Amino acid sequence: MRSAYGVETVRAAERALMARLPEGALMQRAAAGLAAACAGLLGRVYGSRVVLLVGSGDNGGDALYAGARLARRGAGVTAVLLTPERAHAGGLAALRAAGGSVAKAAGAEELIERADLVVDGIVGIGGKGGLRPDAEALARVVERSRAAVVAVDLPSGVDADTGEVRGAALRADLTVTFGTHKPGLLIDPAREYAGVVRLVDIGLELPAEPALQALQHADVARLLPAPAAESDKYRRGVVGIAAGSARYPGAAVLAVSGALRGGAGAVRYVGPAGDAVLARFPETLVSDRGPAKAGRVQAWVVGPGAGDDAGTVAEVLAANVPVLLDADGLRLAERDTVRGRRAPTLMTPHAGEAAALLGVRREEVEEARLAAVRELASAYRATVLLKGSTTLIADAGGGAVRVNPTGTPWLATAGSGDVLSGLGGSLLAAGLPALDAGSAAAYLHGLAGRFASDGAPVGAHDVADRIPQAWRDVRH
Repeated sequence: MRSAYGVETVRAAERALMARLPEGALMQRAAAGLAAACAGLLGRVYGSRVVLLVGSGDNGGDALYAGARLARRGAGVTAVLLTPERAHAGGLAALRAAGGSVAKAAGAEELIERADLVVDGIVGIGGKGGLRPDAEALARVVERSRAAVVAVDLPSGVDADTGEVRGAALRADLTVTFGTHKPGLLIDPAREYAGVVRLVDIGLELPAEPALQALQHADVARLLPAPAAESDKYRRGVVGIAAGSARYPGAAVLAVSGALRGGAGAVRYVGPAGDAVLARFPETLVSDRGPAKAGRVQAWVVGPGAGDDAGTVAEVLAANVPVLLDADGLRLAERDTVRGRRAPTLMTPHAGEAAALLGVRREEVEEARLAAVRELASAYRATVLLKGSTTLIADAGGGAVRVNPTGTPWLATAGSGDVLSGLGGSLLAAGLPALDAGSAAAYLHGLAGRFASDGAPVGAHDVADRIPQAWRDVRH
């Protein structure tokens, strides 16, 4: 599992470690890892041209010490000091002793344009609000250049705690982060600026619970249900799907397709699209008597393609089993009803739906995804899976937010969310807690999308068909 910790937690861990180490030892550890990553990106260090963009904080010191290491290996290293009077004195002395040089920001454009590598050591993890004008001007030059860009700890101009980008920021090809990941490296829009992220272990001792978690294959494999020898379809779980309408029968078909591949033993469908569902999936148990009389289920999915059928949404929410609430169901559900449920609720909005529920503009959600998912989970006392370029899952009770590392932009296609809903509902019916069901569903769905698209356009039905492949890939 990949974990990320907030700025204050990281700083406290750094202070505790520095108290036990000789002065400067922690910075030397960071600089060694940074220099090795830069060397790996350059391939040939000797004769290469490296420009360090150096701010006033420890990030600037890390960049200077790493530059000294590269200079000793034959690179031509020049440090551009944005605040010369506040540059790290020890790092600056080390760079000069190794043969490196120093330049002013006013004359840096030509240096950057000729560079093979630019090291971004402008702003550290405490930076807020985007780059200042002098740094922004350099960032524009870097963007026009052909140089590879390595960010020190995180790209300058992004918010380490939230992933927000409130102003200009510098885009990196590689970010070398120290001790632990920071939330902003895993959450869009900041994640887009980080490029490839490499973690350098510097010996920090961190709390057991991080701010953010990103599951990996092994973590998801431990969550997925597996039938035992004595299992039958009811012991494996039955998921109910209340979805679709005369106008949107395809939503029902796609939700059922995801549910059938999600680990539950059987799928019950309730709604007006029964004929379409049976034509595609004859193994589905179809009822036209409404959710309360459909038969035994261990979880419900309600909302995809439901139109204005508020009665069905209310009937499902009254059931004392886990409920996945999606699409039209999010709009039709009463907040107090969701808040008052005793059984778990998993809500799966995209940014537009989340914005409507919060009463804000969609752009506000997309710019501050972490804050939005936490606010929704608190407001509805539900687990919330916020879909998008970075899918986040927040539990009703707080704690670490999960970020999904799989997926592809090709998943932004009609019906893809319906498949995800069915898959998540099936995992709920199989007995997974809402946070785990949402996390595992997002992971498998994203992986299935990668397998289905392979770099080309993909339909929602293609994604559903690749869920078994994703499941096998995770398990084996």
